[in-house]
This record gives sequence, structure tokens and C-alpha cells, in this order.
Amino acid sequence: MHILEGKQKEQFVLSVFEKIAPKYDMMNDLLSFRRHQAWRKFTMKKMNLQPGQTAIDLCCGTCAWTIPLARASQSGEIVGLDFSRHMLDYGQTKLDQLGLQHQVQLVQGNAMELPFDSNRFDFATIGFGLRNVPDIEQVLKEMMRVVKPGGKVVCLELSKPVSQPFKAIYYGYFRYILPVLGKLFAKSYEQYRWLPESLAMFPDHKQLAHIFEKVGMESVVAYPLTGGVAALHIGQKPLAE
Repeated sequence: MHILEGKQKEQFVLSVFEKIAPKYDMMNDLLSFRRHQAWRKFTMKKMNLQPGQTAIDLCCGTCAWTIPLARASQSGEIVGLDFSRHMLDYGQTKLDQLGLQHQVQLVQGNAMELPFDSNRFDFATIGFGLRNVPDIEQVLKEMMRVVKPGGKVVCLELSKPVSQPFKAIYYGYFRYILPVLGKLFAKSYEQYRWLPESLAMFPDHKQLAHIFEKVGMESVVAYPLTGGVAALHIGQKPLAE
């Protein structure tokens, strides 16, 4: 297993996503059995984003979540941020095709140091990206910084099932089958081998909820999804700091 930290992890993850960008959407459907779409719909319902509200979507990739945010907001400012130029290029193509290019701004940047003023957005979201960052707490602090007082920080991420035999099946799938599928369909065995390794080092849904609280968020809720395969976390920035 690769034990990567700091800048080394950042550079490796960047190389992974630059490589898999062309097949990223297809592989998400294949590897999650299309469940990621249902998870996003559940998340949008819990967020209850209203027309005109604003959001920044970190690690936005090819805009799989950025687009639903823009559609729900209708007129509010939506920003998608990712450090992979290749992923953003695919996302921009989608936005152009859907006529959302004037509402959504895509920015190449680092989730650890967001290039935006404090108290700017109603929501800060991150979907399937938090396990890839060098410092989870730093990213959550940045997300909390850029939302307005009372604004929401929302994380949708893969998680860890706790009950057997589902837990054993899950880890077996991610460790042995998923990299092979990555090789067959995306010619990326090493890149998809990273996913189970990154997940093994990632906190479970209860631990992540504690981290949300540790960095200062209030009213933190966690929703395990599909037997704990994924989890949704929502925290609120305090109205007064």
C-alpha cells in the first residue's frame, strides 16, 4: 500500500485524475453500480438549495455535482474548483452543452487554500474528493471559511460498512475487482488501485462527523448510505464566531 502524505500525496492524486479524466464518468457509473447518482439526489434533497443561492463545489472533477447545484440555484453564482485541468476541460464541455457556462465558473485551484474571500457562499460542497486531500481538517476549515455565517458545508464520500458479511464483500470488491475493472475499461490499473488504498486510510462516518465538529461546525449530521458504502455529512457555520 502506498503511504502518501502532504505534497507527495497531492502530486500522486493529481496524476491519477489527469490520467482517468476521459473515462471518469463512465467508471463512476460502473464501479458504484450507478448508486452515486441516487446518493447525489438524496444529498440535494437534504441540502434544500433554493433559487438564487450560491455554492462552491470543491474537487468538482467533470461537474457531476456542479451541474445539479447550478440547476437548483437557477440564477445564483456557482463555482467549480479542481486541481486537474484535464477534468475541468471535460466539465466545461458539459456546461457548454447545457447552456450553463454563464452561470458556472470553473477554477483550477487547491482545496487546501481556496482563492476566495471569506463569507461568500451559501454552500460549500465536496463529492468523493475529501479522501484524496493531504489534510482533511484544513480543507474543511477552508470550506467553512468561505461560506456565510449559517451557511452549510456538505461532504458526500465513500465510507466504511461496519456489518458482516457486507463489510468483507465490500472490501474484497474494492481491493481485488475494482482495479481490474479499471484496467479493462479505462486502461488504468494503478490509478484505480489507489481508491481502496485511499479509503482504508479515511475516517468512517462517525469519525468524520467528529472532525466536522472539531473544526468548529455546528448541527453536524451524518447519513450512512447503502449500508455504509457512502456517507453524507452536513455541518453549519456558526452564525456568530
